[in-house]
Amino acid sequence: MKKMAIDTISDHKQMIAVVIPAYNEADHVAGVIAGIPDIVDLIVLVDDGSTDETSNMALHSGDSRLQVLRHEQNLGVGAAMISGYNLALEKGAEIIVKMDGDGQMDPGQVTRLITPISAGLADYTKGFRFHDPENVRQMPFVRLLGNVILSFLTKIVSGYWNVFDPTSGFTAIHRVAMRRLNIDRLDPGYFFETDMLIQLYKTRAVVQDVHISTKYGQEVSQLKPFNILMTFPGKYIKAFCSRILISYFITDFTAVSLFLVLGIPLFLFGFLFGLYHWITNLYAHVATATGTIMIAVVSLLFGFQFLLQAVVLDINNFPRTPLQKLNVD
Repeated sequence: MKKMAIDTISDHKQMIAVVIPAYNEADHVAGVIAGIPDIVDLIVLVDDGSTDETSNMALHSGDSRLQVLRHEQNLGVGAAMISGYNLALEKGAEIIVKMDGDGQMDPGQVTRLITPISAGLADYTKGFRFHDPENVRQMPFVRLLGNVILSFLTKIVSGYWNVFDPTSGFTAIHRVAMRRLNIDRLDPGYFFETDMLIQLYKTRAVVQDVHISTKYGQEVSQLKPFNILMTFPGKYIKAFCSRILISYFITDFTAVSLFLVLGIPLFLFGFLFGLYHWITNLYAHVATATGTIMIAVVSLLFGFQFLLQAVVLDINNFPRTPLQKLNVD
């Protein structure tokens, strides 16, 4: 991505808001707010049912741009962002940045994050943490492994194969793209980041990576691996099936649709046909006929090739024209 002057942003005079979801971040939130650059017009801190002094520490920052919302109960990061997004839109924000309250994200990089959106090159940007080997070395191994796995799955499910760090929580979105979403139906929990991408793909919004740096200290992640293993798989499967159905069978019918129609039945037939005869002949203690083997193998090979072609075409089917340029609102 080409570097652009900061004037690109200021010339547009767009109202910029930062939304900070926070849960028990009293030790970090004041520093996060203090580091947010002057180009930001509104800061919305959503205290998601914290049991510490998160709200008070934020208010003691004395920043006149700050508005604090508080959930009486902990509803989840997605629910906090829904509240924050709605308030920012109500206040007239054109670009809305999401930044966590744990201090891992450098507030000074807000300008870099929003530049592609302000310049009309993207509708949604995500911080890309893995371009710098130092960032990778700082990330705890378990978290790194989890991010790699979730990133790959998110690519498949969302359709944004061009986004290398889809699970990053440092994001920015333009009002046009935001208004195309049904904000209140976004996932209220940790699946929120992935759900944003899934819903944005349905609107054909352009998503772009932006290089950022992160820091990992003594903060404790609220994300529980067990909860991910129990809740994410079902949501991934449902979202993937929904995307394929809508993209290739309801709103359009392309070569991908044809390859899927041919590939799935052929592959399943070859697999089940071969498995049935292998088990049957195994128990009967007889050799499987060559013709039977060929039918199974040929069906599997042709089915696999069709499915592989569908994947290749799907990888290249990510949105390229920002909604801003389409004047969609």
